[in-house]
Amino acid sequence: MNDEILVSKDLVKRYEKLVAVNSVSFSVRRGEIFGILGPNGAGKTSTLEMIETLRPIDGGQVTLNGIDVKSKPHDVKRLIGVQLQSSAFFDKLDLTELLLLFGELYGREIDAPKLLEEVELQDKAHAQVAELSGGQKQRFSIAAALVNDPILLFLDEPTTGLDPQARRHLWGVIKRIRSEGKTIVLTTHYMEEAEQLCDRVAIMDHGNIIAMASPQELIDRLLQEGFKKEKIERQANLEDVFLHMTGHSLRDEQ
Repeated sequence: MNDEILVSKDLVKRYEKLVAVNSVSFSVRRGEIFGILGPNGAGKTSTLEMIETLRPIDGGQVTLNGIDVKSKPHDVKRLIGVQLQSSAFFDKLDLTELLLLFGELYGREIDAPKLLEEVELQDKAHAQVAELSGGQKQRFSIAAALVNDPILLFLDEPTTGLDPQARRHLWGVIKRIRSEGKTIVLTTHYMEEAEQLCDRVAIMDHGNIIAMASPQELIDRLLQEGFKKEKIERQANLEDVFLHMTGHSLRDEQ
């Protein structure tokens, strides 16, 4: 089996005169967590939306599990799960009913309790989305993205807006999903998150990939160039203080 589950070659996206994605090439290996990092406007969202078949590809080629994304988008959709930063759900259905509905849309019989257990929401099976905390909503959106048993899961800034406990708890959920055989592509603005979760990262700016390697390799390269921080890193920061004083346990109450 090919070790590369996703291959992008010279991918291009244009918006009139603006080239948002400029001949971007990279590959994602089976079973890894791959991060795409970059400031706002770097082109990472457009890149992912083309791969996810949400936007047309203006140039280049993307293959997912050997399938051409541009020519066979429906085949690709059956293989991927997409968790968006902001998701909308039917507000009159509980979590179990929502997952069963999504299963029907995919033509699949699903085990809703098992999916909820996967993201540690089994005790919220009969709650509505409006009753969930921020962290619970993010975890449920991941459960919804897993309904079709995807081989590749896309996570778009999955911990944005969460408190430190909820963020670190979600890291554990993501690591467990990967350990069960899924490949994950994620975007994040939290560099600590990328360092903790990602096997490799691609850093984008102005529509181009400007660096790609493991987080540690990128750090080592920077140090080899003679980089030194103006201020010596402290052994602890305010988040460490916060977690030490309030505990690491998850709090889902609103």
